[in-house]
Amino acid sequence: MPGVKAAQLWPKTKEDLAKQLDELKNELVQLRVQKIAGGASSKLTKIHDVRKSIARTLTVINSKQRQQLRIFYKGKKYLPLDLRVKQTRAIRRRLTGHEKSRITEKQRKKNTHFPQRKFAIKVR
Repeated sequence: MPGVKAAQLWPKTKEDLAKQLDELKNELVQLRVQKIAGGASSKLTKIHDVRKSIARTLTVINSKQRQQLRIFYKGKKYLPLDLRVKQTRAIRRRLTGHEKSRITEKQRKKNTHFPQRKFAIKVR
């Protein structure tokens, strides 16, 4: 099973991926035992391939899980922190467009009672 391609993993179901992950982990354990027992050097290079295959499988599992969570939280008021857009700290704390446009009651009265004056300039 060395060299598992991510493209082969995407169409698989969650159960198939979990099963494949177990198989890869068992294979890794066996290879490590053989390494201690003094196995061939080809086994050492295979350990690298199996570890990378495990990583690919876990990546696909986690990506699929995040996709499902995004679908679940779509349209909800709040989103978990790890699914929100990262941006910068300053941007996240900035006022929203609605908050920027709000005017205090005092300012609203001032605007109605003392509107901006219009001046006409005489052209010669």
